[in-house]
Amino acid sequence: MTLDLRNSPTCPKAASEQEQYDELAYYTLAHSDPGFIHQNIVDAFAAQTATEADKPIKIAFALVGLYLCSVKGRTGRQAQLAHMRLAKYEKDWPRFAPPADRGAIRVGDVIAAAPGVDRDAMIRQWCESVWAAWSHIHAQIADLCQEKLGIAR
Repeated sequence: MTLDLRNSPTCPKAASEQEQYDELAYYTLAHSDPGFIHQNIVDAFAAQTATEADKPIKIAFALVGLYLCSVKGRTGRQAQLAHMRLAKYEKDWPRFAPPADRGAIRVGDVIAAAPGVDRDAMIRQWCESVWAAWSHIHAQIADLCQEKLGIAR
């Protein structure tokens, strides 16, 4: 049995997912990796927390970034450059219905990993977990990347 002290007057409330994301963003923005790991967390968080009310571009860009990272082995910097290319040409983005399950790994799991190699590996696992949760649109994202970016399936 585990004791949950989050609502105890002697224990501060657990940080919200947004606060955990903000903490992770500070970490990734200060990261010296030229692969720009920050873009990976932006995409993972956007896809994992997406709602039907979000603008289609937000979800589409997040899913393109996750596809490029998880399937094509691209860096966050390469995903960012792909987003910039897409933004120049495309104005109407398809709507993607978010899945009920958004992946087993959450931003709190990433923050719990030790900074450095362990946390960086957890970021990659998080991206893959969120991408896997959106399996119902994998083919559409691959098609979009092939058509708009020239990236073979």
